[in-house]
Amino acid sequence: MRIVSLANFYGPRSGGLRTALHHLGAGYTARGHEVVLVVPGRDGADELLPSGLRRITVAAPRLPGTGGYRMVDPWRVQRVLERLRPDAIEVSDRLTLRGLGTWAHRRGVPSIVISHERLDRLLTQFLLPEPVARRAADAANTRMAAAYDTVVCTTSFAREEFDRIGAPNVAQVPLGVDLATFSPGKRDAELRSQLAVGADVLLVHCGRLSPEKHPERSIDTVAALRAAGHRVHLVVAGDGPRRPALQRRAAGLPVTFLGFVPERQRLARLLAAADVSIAPGPHETFGLSALEALASGTPVVVSRSSALPEIVGGSGAAAADSAAAFAAGVETLLAADEGRRRAAARRRAERFGWPESVTAMLATLSPN
Repeated sequence: MRIVSLANFYGPRSGGLRTALHHLGAGYTARGHEVVLVVPGRDGADELLPSGLRRITVAAPRLPGTGGYRMVDPWRVQRVLERLRPDAIEVSDRLTLRGLGTWAHRRGVPSIVISHERLDRLLTQFLLPEPVARRAADAANTRMAAAYDTVVCTTSFAREEFDRIGAPNVAQVPLGVDLATFSPGKRDAELRSQLAVGADVLLVHCGRLSPEKHPERSIDTVAALRAAGHRVHLVVAGDGPRRPALQRRAAGLPVTFLGFVPERQRLARLLAAADVSIAPGPHETFGLSALEALASGTPVVVSRSSALPEIVGGSGAAAADSAAAFAAGVETLLAADEGRRRAAARRRAERFGWPESVTAMLATLSPN
C-alpha cells in the first residue's frame, strides 16, 4: 500500500507525536509498504529519511503562543493528497485536519484517525465547565467517528470518550518504545553524579513545558521533598512556552533546565541516570516519555487522572494531582530496593514493543 500519514503540530521539538509517527512509518516501510509523511514546516521540502520514510513538508505559518508549532491549511493538504493518490491515510490530528476523513470516504480510500488527546479534557483545560466540555466533545467526537473508517485510541483512558457516545468503529492500539535505545545499560554513574550536583536523589522531568502538561507540579514536588528533608535534584529536559515561568518558580530550588534534548542517545543516558522520573500531566493519553523512562529502568510517578497508570502498572506510583501526593509517590518508589524497582520498570516497558504496535496499526489500515 501507499500509506500517507498526516499531522499538524509536528516539528523538530514535537516530542511524542514525532517519535510515534517516525516509528510507525519506519515499521510500515520495513513491512514493504510505501509511506509518505505530510507535515508542516518553515519551508517546503520533499525528502527521503534514513528509515526509508518519505517526508513532504508543506510551508506553513507559526502559531503564536504554541512554542513554535506550525499549522498547514487543510485545503493545501488535500491538494497534496490528490497528487499522491494514497491507498490509505492515517491522520494524527483530530482538530485542524479532521475533515480528511470525509475526503477519503468520498474517494473510497480507507482512513484512520489516531486520537492522541482527550478532547473533553482539553476543553476543560481551557476553562469550560465540565458538563459543557463533555457535551461539546461528544458532539465533535460523534462527527469525527462517523467521518473515518476507524478511530484508534492508544489506551482505555483515551477510548473512554468514544465509548461514552457508543462509537462502533474504535480500535485500541498501544504505542511502543525503542527498547534498544532506552535501556538500563545506559546508566552511567559518573553522569548521575554530575547531574545530581551532590544530592542523594536525582529526579527527571522529560516533556514539553506547556500548560496542559502541568510541569509546575514537578517543581513543586521538589519543594515538598526538600521541605521534608530529602536531598534531591531535578533535571528538566524539555522546552515550551511555560519555561520562563517555570524557571522563576524554581528560583532557589535544586533544579536544572537542560532545554530540549534532540539526541536520543543523550536522552537515554539521562533517563537511565535518574532515580525517579516525574510525569505530572493529568490529561496524557499514553505518555511516551514515561515509557522511555521505564525502558531505561527508571520508575515513574504519574498523575492518577491520566492514562499513565495503565502504562506504568505496578512498576510506578500513581498520585493525586498535588505536589504533596507526588512527593509521597517519590518517597514510596525510593523506599523499594533499587535493583528490584529498576528491574520492574524495565519488565513493564518490555510489554510495549513497536513491532506489535505496527502490526496492529496495519490491521486497522487494511482490515480486509
